[in-house]
Amino acid sequence: MLTHGDVVEAARRVVGVVRPVAVAGVEGGGFGGGEVWLALEFLQYTGSFKARGAANFTAAHIERGTMPEAGVVIASGGNAGLACAWAAKRHGVPATVFLPETAPRVKVARLHDLGADVRQVGREYAEAVVAAHAYAGETGALESHAYDNPLIAAGAGTLLEEIAAAVPDLDTVVVAVGGGGLFAGVAAAARRYGVRTVAVEPVSCRALNAAVEAGRVVDVVVESVAADSLGARRVSEAALEWARSGDVVSVLVDDAAIVRARRRLWDDRRLAVEHAAGAALAALETGAYVPEPGERVAVVLCGANTDPGDLVDGADTNPGDLAHGA
Repeated sequence: MLTHGDVVEAARRVVGVVRPVAVAGVEGGGFGGGEVWLALEFLQYTGSFKARGAANFTAAHIERGTMPEAGVVIASGGNAGLACAWAAKRHGVPATVFLPETAPRVKVARLHDLGADVRQVGREYAEAVVAAHAYAGETGALESHAYDNPLIAAGAGTLLEEIAAAVPDLDTVVVAVGGGGLFAGVAAAARRYGVRTVAVEPVSCRALNAAVEAGRVVDVVVESVAADSLGARRVSEAALEWARSGDVVSVLVDDAAIVRARRRLWDDRRLAVEHAAGAALAALETGAYVPEPGERVAVVLCGANTDPGDLVDGADTNPGDLAHGA
């Protein structure tokens, strides 16, 4: 099982490599009487928390002498691929990224900028995974994973270490969940500090929630405005283990609430973030999770690889259209 010790080891590898997270308090109190901070992880290299896991994964394999000449290959909805390409470029390692044809153009363009060999396959993340696995078998490239790898999850967990240091007496951290890499790493670190983890998913994209309900990892339908970041068909075993063993609350929010929260972050704070980041805040705005009076809560704004064009004044975002890749 992923442990806090794994997160501590990851922190050793990524210190000075990733950007320390900044936190900002919510003026005028929080939600339900809680004291709320926003963890601005979208300011991270490559625009998301994924840089942490990729930095740890790449550094660990180079340390161990297990990085092949063919480099790394990964399947990604975009953010994990960006992070993998960034970390590989830092070390002069080739990176091949498979992603769905529905991936946002801004992410595809950035992958090319980072020098990755970009290959778009199918319309869902699961199809890209199959293609990446086949490529690894054919070329000998080291297969990374967007979330289901202990080095990736441990690297993501370093975020909680920094949040806990920045917000003394932190009670709760709220994170959006896709495949569960960020959640598993954060939950592993959070238990060390007695911090509750609130796992937030879209109603129509709920791999962790469904696994908890079923008592095992199950496949789910993926159809959400946040599917480009949270669109895993199944959650990792590590995420399910932590959902069952840690102080964890699993909640769901609908696409309309995600869109509203993302738009409010822009209107009120001029923060242009992904729908996945909006999902975390939507948990508080909708009352899916209600902090107790005085509860100290950090909401992770996890990524910013988004097209800000629909955030300009007067733009009308239709969650149904976005969920279908329009």
